[in-house]
Amino acid sequence: MEELDELRNEAYENARIYKDKVKKMHDRRVVQKDFHPGMKVLLFNSRLKLFPGKLKSRWIGPFIIKEVLNHGVVVLTKEGTDEQFTVNGHRVKPYLEHEVVSVVVESQALHDPTF
Repeated sequence: MEELDELRNEAYENARIYKDKVKKMHDRRVVQKDFHPGMKVLLFNSRLKLFPGKLKSRWIGPFIIKEVLNHGVVVLTKEGTDEQFTVNGHRVKPYLEHEVVSVVVESQALHDPTF
């Protein structure tokens, strides 16, 4: 009976150690999002149905953050309008603007091949 109790206690201890290791690994990979007023973000559209726009992007925007409230709540506005709405901070991600890069391509005349 004592051996069974020892085995059970050892199993509980091993499970606790495993859970601690997994939690530490998960917490290292979690990236905290830092939002501030004036920042451009994209909003996740969770109401998009699966089949009608299956290849359509689920992220809409960009929106501008007007205010960051407690517990990750964010007040957003659409560019050019005064309409405001409040969303959970988990539904937004930073909008990365791409710079326009001009590429210069030189044209070369093609000659007939000589045999």
